Amino acid sequence: MIGYVTLGTNDLEKAVSFYDQLFGSIGAGRFIENETFVAWTTGMNQPGVSVTKPFNGQPATVGNGTMVAIMLDTNEKVDAFYHKAIELGATCEGKPGERGDMTGFYAGYFRDLDGNKLNAFHMEMPK
Repeated sequence: MIGYVTLGTNDLEKAVSFYDQLFGSIGAGRFIENETFVAWTTGMNQPGVSVTKPFNGQPATVGNGTMVAIMLDTNEKVDAFYHKAIELGATCEGKPGERGDMTGFYAGYFRDLDGNKLNAFHMEMPK
């Protein structure tokens, strides 16, 4: 259903470097780019994430309550992705672990260099 999600940035060069390294750690690469916009995906039939300088020329700001969730297929990959983000300068919003009443939901939360909130998660389906 979702094609791609866009996050605003005030420093495109720094954001692109961050996401090249972070998304590269899960096999994602750039699939669209121009002077103000870059998007990454793991495949052309998969959703993507992009960063952009706002079209209206105003400063990028974070959305209160807005978050992008990156689905991974193991808890170990969630751990690795979260730790890579922190290593690249992201700030912790919740270390990886089981969450709430949702048995089998494992997630780690962080904010990117512009303050956009993301998480990496794995959901074990009940048997």
